[in-house]
Amino acid sequence: MLKQTPLNAVHRAAGAKMVDFGGWDMPVAYGSQIEEHHAVRRDAGMFDVSHMLPVDLAGLDARAFLRYALANNVDKLAHKGKALYSCLLRPDGGVLDDLIVYFMREDGFRLVVNAATADKDVAWLRALLAERASGLSLDPRRDLALIAVQGPRARERVWQALPGSRTVSEGLKPFFAAEFEEYFIGRTGYTGEDGFEIVLPASRAVSLWSALAAAGVRPCGLGARDTLRLEAGMNLYGQDMTESENPLESGLAWTVDLVSDRDFVGKTALIARPPARALVGLLLVDKGGVLRSHQKVVTAKGDGEITSGTFSPTLGKSIALARVPAGVVPGDTVAVEVRDRKLNARVVKPPFVRNGVVLVNE
Repeated sequence: MLKQTPLNAVHRAAGAKMVDFGGWDMPVAYGSQIEEHHAVRRDAGMFDVSHMLPVDLAGLDARAFLRYALANNVDKLAHKGKALYSCLLRPDGGVLDDLIVYFMREDGFRLVVNAATADKDVAWLRALLAERASGLSLDPRRDLALIAVQGPRARERVWQALPGSRTVSEGLKPFFAAEFEEYFIGRTGYTGEDGFEIVLPASRAVSLWSALAAAGVRPCGLGARDTLRLEAGMNLYGQDMTESENPLESGLAWTVDLVSDRDFVGKTALIARPPARALVGLLLVDKGGVLRSHQKVVTAKGDGEITSGTFSPTLGKSIALARVPAGVVPGDTVAVEVRDRKLNARVVKPPFVRNGVVLVNE
């Protein structure tokens, strides 16, 4: 039986098309996926992301443990509420998951991990804790829900729906979070637009969702979330990165700290194996097809493969992320095998769209 978020009945009552997403019963769209996409780019949309899992780590050695467990360096988290994006790696450098970690206090951090990998992540972290005999506590918070509100008018809509929250969240810089009553409000997102991701008690999810809808925020499904994140050049775990690839070959070198002296899981493997491939953006030049995952990419340096592809509602063209041999650079032309044809695509540097602005030349 599929798992359900606290908002499942609300989605069904609204007529959402539901799908199995990593074992969760989730809305893929409420009507027009393209209209939902444009609502986020032009105004404000909201997503139920309660299938993702907040995990609280507490104890005096919490920072020291995360220095070792994560590829990015938590010493960058010097101010309360600061967030950091990082990968969780295997010893061979393969990506177990990508996550966000928030600095709550010196003896307390909050990680938010992906739904499909949540159980695996928790087991992995517990094994590391046991290995290091840390005495830290790890608390998966299934009592919490998550609602993402994204778009150029997202913040003002949240302030309307959640009176009083403006006092603590108006001055938040991107990738910071603040607590308001029982709400944990982070200025983060997965769409390339401004907005908040709100962690709250599961019992409050329906009332906040309803208040946001009354404030003019459009419910959006996983379909729009995927086209938005791809336009923003953001990776999807299980497609653009997996346990078979390391972050240096997945466009995530900026999330890996190989400069400091600290050791972390996977560091030795990353240093020993320089990346032979790179993740790049593709913009379809020829007409007559749509770029999709697993399509073959033919380049002058050798063959690659599309990891994520879609039709971009904002650009009106097909776009993709692709893993190709190192040395393929923006400006190059490559061929993509679409059914029985080879269509030309131009290599570009992601993101394609950010804050409603197209960043690649069409």
